[in-house]
Amino acid sequence: MSPHRLDSTGTDSSMLTKPDFERLSHFRYQLNRFLRDSESFCRRHGLTPLQYQLLLHLRGFEGREWASVGELAERLQAKHHGTVMLIDRCEELGLVERRPDRRDRRRIEVHLLTKGTRLVEAIAELHQPELRHLQAEFRLPGWPDLS
Repeated sequence: MSPHRLDSTGTDSSMLTKPDFERLSHFRYQLNRFLRDSESFCRRHGLTPLQYQLLLHLRGFEGREWASVGELAERLQAKHHGTVMLIDRCEELGLVERRPDRRDRRRIEVHLLTKGTRLVEAIAELHQPELRHLQAEFRLPGWPDLS
């Protein structure tokens, strides 16, 4: 009898079928294509992919026009000090600015500046055809129709 291997959820991985692996492979391929294209768009606009992601998370933060350093670190899945360094660089480029929170002066808000808004909107626009492709490719429920 062959040993059973459990995945991270405790499921017997021997239950996976060839189509399961094909779907996962296809998904990773499409994801890598999207990320490669995204990196190219960013570089053409003079940004690194991480700088663009920071701007994107600021522009797309739900319910308000700013985010805290901790919230940005979470969205970027990065360490706090790395996020601070990224914000420093974006601030030097005139893309964002820090402001003290009006209610809690210990907390810092990170806001997009006009230059950052223009860049993130231009790059996000370039992503729309690929997002439409991915939506059709995966027919993801709950995603808005981008066509």
